[in-house]
Amino acid sequence: MKKTILAYGGILALLVILIKWLDYRFIIKDVSLEIYIGIIASMCAILGIWMGLKLTNPKVVYTTGEVDFVQDESKIKALGLSQRELEVLELIAKGHSNQEIADALFISLNTVKTHSSSVFAKLGVNRRTQAVKQAKENRIIA
Repeated sequence: MKKTILAYGGILALLVILIKWLDYRFIIKDVSLEIYIGIIASMCAILGIWMGLKLTNPKVVYTTGEVDFVQDESKIKALGLSQRELEVLELIAKGHSNQEIADALFISLNTVKTHSSSVFAKLGVNRRTQAVKQAKENRIIA
């Protein structure tokens, strides 16, 4: 942030120096006041747009996920999670709805709800987000 502020100040200082140099060379004195004001306004507008884009443009960081993820089999066995419950939990973590999970696993909607309730009970949570958080903390899912 300090670099940006210093760059902005430096550019403005250079603009003032340029205008003063032109003033001393009698270039600006021959141009009417309206054109002089228009040139300054245009330079400020261009500088403002550039700085606005520079400051508000988010930096995107791409990650490929955890490469070294190892599922904790002992925790899965201790909780008593079945393979189907793990599949349902992974699809919940990916943000799928109950109907989408049912379609993906070729099971009924009621079966998905039963598996979800069972997973919630085994993890000791009440919500999907809590289940995903708990599962990730226990290294059950990536």
